[in-house]
Amino acid sequence: MSDAASEAGLPDRDAALALLNEHTKKPGLIKHALAVEAAVRAYARQFGEDEHAWALVGLLHDFDYERWPTPEEHPYKGSEILEQLGYPVWFRRAILSHADYTNVRRETRLEKTLFACDELCGFLSACALVTQNKSLHEVKIKSVRKKMKSKAFAASVNRDDIMSGAAALGVDLDEHIGFVLEAMREIAEELELGTNRPEPS
Repeated sequence: MSDAASEAGLPDRDAALALLNEHTKKPGLIKHALAVEAAVRAYARQFGEDEHAWALVGLLHDFDYERWPTPEEHPYKGSEILEQLGYPVWFRRAILSHADYTNVRRETRLEKTLFACDELCGFLSACALVTQNKSLHEVKIKSVRKKMKSKAFAASVNRDDIMSGAAALGVDLDEHIGFVLEAMREIAEELELGTNRPEPS
């Protein structure tokens, strides 16, 4: 365990990643976890917060979803497992708060950031998949906003959550889209959505 992880009362990333992979086998869900991890980490850096702690919240926010996808179980089952593993209360609360139906109010900046990034990461991945080269580097903010207006595109993504998430975080929606897009581009290869460096134009 690294010094930073120890100080936060958290395991290192390898242990958290092992937990994710233990409960999640679908590549799409794993990539979503990595995308949200990257976005939340980037915001932690911008806000001067603990990057390791915030990133782990993003990485594990849906780790129980594949096994327990219903509102009666997710993210409650995950929270129970995290409690058994010694994850702190604030960590589990942040994960519980990302689902509106838990009635856990988002109060901290971490909680608001997780919610603001969650649906948007899924939407940006969908936007990348319909570009010519299936690349995040080809996604433009203008096209994202246009696709948000199409109910048929990525219909499972809640547009209201994307908009209200940015508002609650206090950031302009276009800036938020651009910020999260840049964070995801940093791990584009892991997400299988382009290279980690921009393709030459």
